[in-house]
Amino acid sequence: MTVWDDLVGQEPAVAVLKKAVDGATARLQGASGAATAGMTHAWLITGPPGSGRSNAGRAFAAALQCENQGCGECAVCRTALSGAHPDVSLIRTELLSIRVSEIRELVRRAAMRPTQGRWQVMVVEDADRLTEQAADALLKSIEEPSPRTVWVLCAPTVEDVVPTIRSRCRLLVLRTPPVGAVAEMLTRKNGVEPELAGFAARAAQGHIGRAKALARDEEVRSRRSKVLEVPFELRDIGACLNAAQRLVDAAKTESKASAAKVDEQERAELEQALGMGTKGAKPRETAAALKELEDQQKARAKRWERDVLDRSLVDMMALYRDVLVLQTGAGSELINAELRRDIEQLAGRTSPEQTIRRIDALTGCREAIEGNVAPLLALEAMTIALFEG
Repeated sequence: MTVWDDLVGQEPAVAVLKKAVDGATARLQGASGAATAGMTHAWLITGPPGSGRSNAGRAFAAALQCENQGCGECAVCRTALSGAHPDVSLIRTELLSIRVSEIRELVRRAAMRPTQGRWQVMVVEDADRLTEQAADALLKSIEEPSPRTVWVLCAPTVEDVVPTIRSRCRLLVLRTPPVGAVAEMLTRKNGVEPELAGFAARAAQGHIGRAKALARDEEVRSRRSKVLEVPFELRDIGACLNAAQRLVDAAKTESKASAAKVDEQERAELEQALGMGTKGAKPRETAAALKELEDQQKARAKRWERDVLDRSLVDMMALYRDVLVLQTGAGSELINAELRRDIEQLAGRTSPEQTIRRIDALTGCREAIEGNVAPLLALEAMTIALFEG
């Protein structure tokens, strides 16, 4: 087992990173020229959701620190992968953006020499969520890096990162993992039955985290099934409006359930840190800190709700993709093979042009929600467009 094992179906990218680790090792040994050509101080790893961008960044950080270049067994690899290594900084956000204060702290750490490891590695898992001020704060550190510092930025596409930063990074593009590779991983590492693993890998469309959730949790599979019922229920305008409301309600319920335990734990930890309930606590100061935490939790809940809705829209797009496959006789495997009979009926009573317009409506809804349009309004417009075709 090595640090690269979780990068399913990414053999070309792994080869590039391994060569870079070889170059980094050669550089530490005083070599130059061709021996170190594969290594650079700043990387931008891009790829579709679920392709393993963050895993790639963590694996690269671990391999750079490991004496055996990523054995996966030593304490250095384990602590680097978990974020516990003192010279590996992992930055991600559950909010809508990464604030400039977080990046300034990261830049301060990047200027230091490694304390235990071979490199100071800074992994920014959501580089597409940098605010403009945060990007400006990061730019100078990437332009003038410390000799032993490596920056690893992760984003869905290169266009999601500001041009001044991406132009100073080496680009590494991950692909969507093949369905067969994801299914094999679920069976081998998670003990999932082959039939269920095949379904989960196909339904997740290469998103490894989503495939694991579908394989392990019956409730996740049930929620997905309810989403896929929507296109078959749109018989009039009233049904469209009801379907939109159900999608919003389901997203709120799921995001609240996910946030409740996390919110409670965060509040308890903050109250303990502030000394609430003791004589040393000052009510005015604690109130401000608690208000800031509540604001952050609300922003996170909003993002999680958006993520749930986006996942639902992607699942529906996959269903209409299957409809189009049958209408055009493309011969590709259906993503939702278990719904073949219903998909055949829908394909038979509509035209390819209508299906394309429906896919466009789903794409437009995703963009509207990402652009901060009220989710219910965006979904109502989308469901009506699906009904009218």
